[in-house]
Order: sequence, then C-alpha cells, then structure tokens
Amino acid sequence: MPLSPLSSLSHARRSLLSRTLRLSTLFSILLAAPLAAMADAAYPDKPIKFVVPYPPGGGTDVVARIVQQRLQAALGQPIVIDNKGGAGGSLGTDIVAKAAPDGYTVLFTLSSHTINPAIFPKLPFDTIKDFEPVGLVASLPQLLAANMAVPVRSVADVVAQAKAAPDKFSFASVGNGSPGHLAGELMVLRTGAPMAHIPYRGGGPAVTDVIGGQVPLLWVSIPAAAAQVKAGKLRPLAVSTVKRSPAFADVPTMQEAGVPDFEVDSWYAMLVPAKTPRAIVDKLNKALNTVLAEPAIRAQLLDQGADAVGGTPEALAKTIAAEVPKWIKLAKDANIKAD
Repeated sequence: MPLSPLSSLSHARRSLLSRTLRLSTLFSILLAAPLAAMADAAYPDKPIKFVVPYPPGGGTDVVARIVQQRLQAALGQPIVIDNKGGAGGSLGTDIVAKAAPDGYTVLFTLSSHTINPAIFPKLPFDTIKDFEPVGLVASLPQLLAANMAVPVRSVADVVAQAKAAPDKFSFASVGNGSPGHLAGELMVLRTGAPMAHIPYRGGGPAVTDVIGGQVPLLWVSIPAAAAQVKAGKLRPLAVSTVKRSPAFADVPTMQEAGVPDFEVDSWYAMLVPAKTPRAIVDKLNKALNTVLAEPAIRAQLLDQGADAVGGTPEALAKTIAAEVPKWIKLAKDANIKAD
C-alpha cells in the first residue's frame, strides 16, 4: 500500500533527524580529539596534588618535600602534599587509583606499593593495572635502629638477647607491607630470633615511639630516622642492602653483621591513575628527571641516605612487574602476614 503524503513527510523528517544526529556525533568526536590534545598541551594549568600515603615526618614524606619545590618550578604550578596514611599505604594509594586521570593527582609512594599485594590479599585496587608509572625518584636501604637505652650495640646483641628473652624484643615499622616490615620479618627468618612486629601509620609515629621507649627496635627508611640518628636519639645497628649507605658509612650491612642472604632494597616513585594521557606522563617524567639531575637535590637526597634515580616510565613499570611476584614468594617463605 502506498504511503500517504503525511507518512512520507514523517519518514523524511525521521531520516533527516537521524542524519543530523550522526553528523553531530561525528562532529563531536572530531572536535574532542583536538580539544583533548589542547588540554594535554596546556597541562598543568592549576595546582597538582601529591598524595603521600603515609603521615608527615616519614621517609616518603621527607623525600617528597625535597623534590616538591624544584618540581613546582619545573612544572610552573604549585604542588600540594596531601598525607593520607593508613593500611600500609594502601589507603592513600586507593585514593589515587580512583582519581581523575588528568595528571593533577599524583601518587608519591614507597616500594611497599609492590609489597602490599603479598600482605593484603584483597586490595581495593590493582597494583599494576590501576596506575601509570611516571618514574623512580630515589633508592635507599632500610635502617635497623634501637632506642638509646636498650643495651645493644650490634645485630649480634639483638639476636642473642631476643633468643634469651623471646618476649623482650619487638620492632616498629611504617606499617604492614612496608619494606621495614619485610626487613624485620626477614631478620626473624634468617636468625631465628623471635621479635613481634608493631605496625605504625608511618615513619614519623614509629620513630617517635622508639625514641620514647614504647618499642625497642625500628626498621625504617633512612630519611625517616636520619636526623634522629645524627642527633644521638637513635642507635643505628645495620642497613638492609648489600652495600653500606653513604649517609652512614660506619653502619654495617646485615650481611656484614653476620646475617646471610639478607637484602631488602626500597625506593620512592611517582605514579598517576591509569589512562592518564601519555603526553601528561611524559611532562611529569621530564620534570622529575630535570629536578633529579640538579646537584643540590642529589646532595639533599644523599644526606638522607637516598640515591637519586630518575629514568623512564618503562623502567619503573619493569621494576614494579618484577617485584610483585618476588615479594609474594618471600611473604610465603617467611610466613609474613598482615598483623
């Protein structure tokens, strides 16, 4: 049956409307690409937030503040440090994982980022898939230190006394899944000296309580304890790496102190939420490498026992991918679990 003139007109209008919608959609797509490129090119045009997943005063916070000022100059925008401690660093990390991927929320974290999957089986984020690596900032050992009133002068003293009085010794760290936690549990595994782990929400509170005598020992990154060691408020006993730290050249490594097969390296790094445009990642990476090449910054980091690293996002991605299974194996071998 032939269409009525009215039906034909209605069909024509629907066809016109459909073509108009398709053209509008195509125009929007074509327009979005250059607008996105322009937005990336303009980045950054407002303040950037660095989420440090530990409280003020800890090693991660100290290193973040060392590079903060010069990064502000390199990027041309203020950088605000937002300390979000808790859950071994995973609380602040989750905030960044769920942030907009626009380069204005940056995770400034510790190598506990790759340890947490071994300690916490149900993290609210994927350590690898939910982040875009920006670059490594610095690497450093963990430091074993003691309250000045505790009658130990060496690792051997700690081991002997802990074996003689199993309830006497415990060690503090910046939290479950931190490199310090791992170093302490590895010490227990390698020496057979029983010591309880006392997790804190960050290096600052942990250092404060060890100085105050609430906990006798401390495993923490050197930046978190460097000032207190130099001030004579903490006694350094050993470092966790196979080489001594230039910041404390007279402090032996754990292997030199008689503990075989002992090595725990730690690092600081910058990451952003997954799907952050590569152009933004590259700008952040370039600024980071520029700052880390400055002699003054390298000297400040070294004074804290940290070596400036830098490098590409791909190098950091490779480090993360390699360490996640490594720490899962160690956690299983040493029976390390969240307290």
